[in-house]
Amino acid sequence: MAANGTGAPEGLRGAEAAAAGPRQERAGAGAGAGGLALLGAAPGAPSCPHGPALLFVKMSQGKEEGRRFYACSACRDRKDCNFFQWEDEKVSETRLAAREECNRNRQPSFTHRQNVERYKSFVLLPLSKRKFCQECQQLLLPAEWEKHCGHQFLCDISIAQLKSPSQLLYPLENKKTNAQYLFADRSCHFLLDLIIALGFRRVLSVGTPRLHEMIQSKASQKEDFSVRSLLLDIDFRYSQFYTEDEFCHYNMFNHYFFGGEAAHETCRKFLYQDKGERVIMVTDPPFGGLVEALASSFKKLMTMWRETKKEGHDNQEMPVFWIFPYFFESRILEFFPSFSMMDYQVDYDNHALYKHGKTGRRQSPVRIFTNIIPSMIVLPVEEGYRFCTICQRYVSSGNQHCEICNSCTSKDGRRWKHCALCNKCVKPSWFHCNNCNCCALQDHVCERTEAGCFVCGKAGHKRSTCPSLSLTKTARQTDKKKRQKTPKKVKMGICKKSAMKHAIFFRKRIKNKKKRCNLPC
Repeated sequence: MAANGTGAPEGLRGAEAAAAGPRQERAGAGAGAGGLALLGAAPGAPSCPHGPALLFVKMSQGKEEGRRFYACSACRDRKDCNFFQWEDEKVSETRLAAREECNRNRQPSFTHRQNVERYKSFVLLPLSKRKFCQECQQLLLPAEWEKHCGHQFLCDISIAQLKSPSQLLYPLENKKTNAQYLFADRSCHFLLDLIIALGFRRVLSVGTPRLHEMIQSKASQKEDFSVRSLLLDIDFRYSQFYTEDEFCHYNMFNHYFFGGEAAHETCRKFLYQDKGERVIMVTDPPFGGLVEALASSFKKLMTMWRETKKEGHDNQEMPVFWIFPYFFESRILEFFPSFSMMDYQVDYDNHALYKHGKTGRRQSPVRIFTNIIPSMIVLPVEEGYRFCTICQRYVSSGNQHCEICNSCTSKDGRRWKHCALCNKCVKPSWFHCNNCNCCALQDHVCERTEAGCFVCGKAGHKRSTCPSLSLTKTARQTDKKKRQKTPKKVKMGICKKSAMKHAIFFRKRIKNKKKRCNLPC
């Protein structure tokens, strides 16, 4: 999974908090009952260290409520990026200068080109002098050892380790900002074998460093291996290991190339090779990411591919593998109706839950969404996948075909059951609730989904502005004042009495001590 974030700032103070408070819960909810809606990348948007900010607005009952504001596209937590600006705010020259200075200070200490030159020098060193600083996550040249003398080193870095940087670097596992989970070997080999079987020769790896390094490694070992890859990732540490034709520093939430026009041209040339033929985009975004922002960036990459000189691309889509949890299916299909979800369970090395071989609800929920014809995606039979001749696609062993729905309906790998009242298949642990008029867990709390006031249940206002609440609050305050008048005097009297008793007791104690001291030995 990419080292990227969701773009939802937490911990905003004052007016900022009022606007962005619910964002981590309902960001991207659109015109729902309440929350924040992403308006996208606006022209002339201000920038933070992660590129142009995204524009948001608070929503209530499907309407805009409050001022629009800009926030960081890549970070949910203000500890990682505290950028915030109202859309109509006039920013002073002093503040703009301070912001630009902050953006410069948060840039990497070396450029991509400098890192490439450093790598060339590092490889020429004898094995005993190849050191990697684990604290700074940096390859060290001998002249830099003294600056890192108090840090932990990895010594004797081999060429094989340099070819597998995802195993050398610490994964960025901050769920609010990076969530960098890496494909397990099983999933990585399956994806690469599938790509080769489908006839693709170039892979645009968006946030998939493990797949990229496997392609690079095989290309360096086998002369007849014809697949090539370009990695787009926000984790700039990879620039230490790859040239400018192999890696672009990229933010997938705002389609921002940190390397400017040169990096943008590198990506364009990669897509233009062979007139755009036999290229596929494989992406594995952070699961907490805003689907709208991701879809917008992916569409721009697909448009870049469509602009190749090859005729006939106007009505085509660039082939895509979007790896994401199955419960985001409706959101993805909202932006890409041509996509379908495969049953293959993707697993990760450094994630406790997303593992292969588990059963029931513990199975990995991560799937492959693609615009390639499902019948062409062959899943491994040795893992229990089978081909459904009616649906014309491979499905998991527990995904049984429903004759009523005329489809293999399971999403999570378990066998689902058909509910005649809901007229669809549901999870095996769900039961039909007559109160809710839908299927749900047996011990769920029945509630109507109609939006209304939490206090009185009426529509048209919120709890904070409920007339019933304000009347009740006034009555409570009046009653509280009456009850506090008499007890307050009594309480003061008790305090004075206890203080006097304490003073008398303390004096007697001092006198007794003096008497004991004056006694003859």
